Amino acid sequence: MADLSRRSFLEHTLMTAAAGLAAAKVAQGAAKSQAPGDGTSEPKTETTEKVAKADRTRIAVIGLHGRGTDGHIAGFINDDRLEIVALCDVDTSQFKRAQSKLAEKGRPVAKTYQDLRQLLDDKDVQAVSVATPNHWHTLAGVWAMQAGKDVYVEKPVSHNVSEGRRLEQARVKYDRICQAGTQSRSNRATAEAIKYIQDGNIGKVSLARGLCYKRRKTIGHFDDSAAPATLAYDTWLGPAPKRPFNKNRFLYEWHWNWDYGNGDIGNQGVHQMDIARWALGKDLPTGSVGIGGRFGYKDDGQTPNTLLTCYDYGDAKLLFEVRGLETKGLAAGEGKNGKPSLLLVGDIIYGTEGFVAIGSDYGTAVAFDKEGKQVKAFKGSGSHFNNFISAVRSHKQEELHCPVLEGHYSAALCHLGNISYRMGAQEQFDPQPKEVAENTDLAEAYKRYEDHLKENMVAIEKTTQSVGPKLEFDPKSETFGSNSQANAYLTRDYRTPFVVPAQV
Repeated sequence: MADLSRRSFLEHTLMTAAAGLAAAKVAQGAAKSQAPGDGTSEPKTETTEKVAKADRTRIAVIGLHGRGTDGHIAGFINDDRLEIVALCDVDTSQFKRAQSKLAEKGRPVAKTYQDLRQLLDDKDVQAVSVATPNHWHTLAGVWAMQAGKDVYVEKPVSHNVSEGRRLEQARVKYDRICQAGTQSRSNRATAEAIKYIQDGNIGKVSLARGLCYKRRKTIGHFDDSAAPATLAYDTWLGPAPKRPFNKNRFLYEWHWNWDYGNGDIGNQGVHQMDIARWALGKDLPTGSVGIGGRFGYKDDGQTPNTLLTCYDYGDAKLLFEVRGLETKGLAAGEGKNGKPSLLLVGDIIYGTEGFVAIGSDYGTAVAFDKEGKQVKAFKGSGSHFNNFISAVRSHKQEELHCPVLEGHYSAALCHLGNISYRMGAQEQFDPQPKEVAENTDLAEAYKRYEDHLKENMVAIEKTTQSVGPKLEFDPKSETFGSNSQANAYLTRDYRTPFVVPAQV
């Protein structure tokens, strides 16, 4: 296919996909609300199985700010096969709200711990769910499995590429159940759409596109200050370097600091990255490139608010787009009450005979033929938390919808894109950098990326961006070969005693 027709096809499918998903949502009813920062909310499904209290799985929730209480506790609390027996957070001010959530459902008061190491010594706890900041995900998971506990670990399962492999090693060595927290794996609509793709219904798949268009306003600037009296700050830092407390490196804003987070590609984006990789049926790529910057404002954030990454699988590519500034989305379709509906967060999978659009609302996906005619719609959600408990109780790894190894691969893609971006030189905007010129799909996205910045009044002729190198990656060794500069990003210098071992 010629470049021009290829680009036209991509633009056409973007518009068609947006309209199709909008119609599917209207048919299904109002879209479900989204949890801040996670982009997807877990359905509050209840189990019909009633288990005697003495036989219930005893679980603890680690990390109670936001996702831990509003996601994990709320997700587990309706499952009568378990009891939440312990709560852990470095900030003791969070216990009251979490206990109230338990009381609302008639659940007993849980034990509380400020240090997860003390919690892991509690023999009464059989499983834990980890809802800490990213830099604690792997270490908490490894320590929990070493303590003989099964683990649900939030996305991304790792803060760097090496950590995800350590989690898988721990799972194998200690024979534990370890679920990665990308909930779409338990979503019936997504699973059926992926099966439809992998059964060959859209022909040979050549491109999977993930979208993370989510408004992220400036976090401004704050001076360093004393940590709150209720916070065990040194424990919060954990594996990260010792630094003074700062409001802009705490609570939600840690996402935008490299010491603790991975930017939006590793926050909201890892959900869509996981779906795109799942659709391709691939693990790790042989190459990656990242281009972007933090545009439109100057603040304490370090991670890009605009990022293009592309991953080479030889016979297919995965293209991922992050936008944090105001955006209209890719295209409009007729939504609820006649208002435009925009494809802001989701996936589009392209095949030789059609394409599939997958939304972010835990319940819709639409398949089209290559002419853009809708041929099938997929609906239905599910509970990732319930799936985890089922696997814990049976101790059957094959029951997990997202084993930690799958979480490792999807998180690693986010890290690989960030590594290229971070290695890139700050350059003046080029209409077509060499990293883009040879890749038609990336070129199409790059043109829209430039237009998007102009629409946000970013003077690109006066602005620099990071154009990362195209990095060659060895999926078997999970390294960049002899590229020592790139390999340095695969792990981090850990702060004793918060050390993820090089081998488990």
